[in-house]
Amino acid sequence: MRESIEERRLRILDVLDQHEEVKVAHLAALLNVSMVTVRRDLETMATQGSIQRRHGMVRRAHGEFSGAPEGSASQGTVAIIAPERHSYLGAVTHGARRFLEHAGFRVVLHLTPNTANPERHAVAEMLHSGADGVLLAPRWRTLEQQDHAVAMLADLSLPTVLLERRPSRALGLRSVDSVCTDHVYGVHLALDHLTSKGHVRILLAAREDSPTARTVNSAFVALAREHPGIEHWMTVLSAPDAGATTHPSVSGSAAPVTTKHRARPHHEDPNWLPDLVREQKFTAVIIHSDENALVLSQRLEAAGVRVPQDCAVVAYDDVVAGLGNIPLTAVSPPKEEVGRAGALLLSQRIRAERGGTIWTPHRVELLPDLRVRDST
Repeated sequence: MRESIEERRLRILDVLDQHEEVKVAHLAALLNVSMVTVRRDLETMATQGSIQRRHGMVRRAHGEFSGAPEGSASQGTVAIIAPERHSYLGAVTHGARRFLEHAGFRVVLHLTPNTANPERHAVAEMLHSGADGVLLAPRWRTLEQQDHAVAMLADLSLPTVLLERRPSRALGLRSVDSVCTDHVYGVHLALDHLTSKGHVRILLAAREDSPTARTVNSAFVALAREHPGIEHWMTVLSAPDAGATTHPSVSGSAAPVTTKHRARPHHEDPNWLPDLVREQKFTAVIIHSDENALVLSQRLEAAGVRVPQDCAVVAYDDVVAGLGNIPLTAVSPPKEEVGRAGALLLSQRIRAERGGTIWTPHRVELLPDLRVRDST
């Protein structure tokens, strides 16, 4: 899809938000456009008051966003619906909010409580307030909650984009766009990194109470079962409050490929993970989320299982993984970029529908990175 002038100018603002001052030539190289194009953009943006130019340099003009003051509704109003106290989705919605404010939209934030089906009330309130579109980043602890919300969204006529969530293929939901991370690829990155280091016995300790967690679990089982470099693998819950289902943990070995059920670990015992690592001779563990990874890596060390000498640790989410006493290698989804991409998609859809253009819904996936730190 060819980048519009508006998208390119928003990218210019993103660059200037990250750097106090940038050379015009360097800016053109970053954007992969000609000097003529970038100078034309900068002249317009300087006239609008969003940037300042001086002696071949450009910097952000403080207090304005793309020629529209923050909070203005020149382009319309977008509601962002997200759960309260959720650091991962908070980073996603932060990226969306910055993009929308730069683009001249008024942003209304609805924080939902950790209850069953909280989106219904927020959507009703949003419709009453006259929003032009909605970005939805729901918690969806269980598949039942997810299916209930998707059924509700099927009747929503307003332009809607799901952030870091994808409706199940069985339910369709053709009217709603989505932008999310390719978490199957994220698990692939973690396994390839560990097997390249010689690890052949790998444990996954993961949550089950979000669509991301469920994808990480299913991807690990599928990939570990077929990976030629893995001799033995297992999945367990990473915390006592991490479960949303009653499925038992699963393990398997390479030759012949077998699977069996195991009892869930006794999380009241702080040594359950070190004991499991020793019993099953695991030399590496992938842990979702990285908040759980910080706690469990500390418990490994306290029990005499050295990280990474005795057991390598890869966290999943990379919200706080780098902040531990031992900075953790982590799969890092592009959280803010997911938000920006979703906001861009929503703004394009709003403009298209205002102009009477038939909109083709999008399912967008962005690739995560692997941030290698001391734990591997």
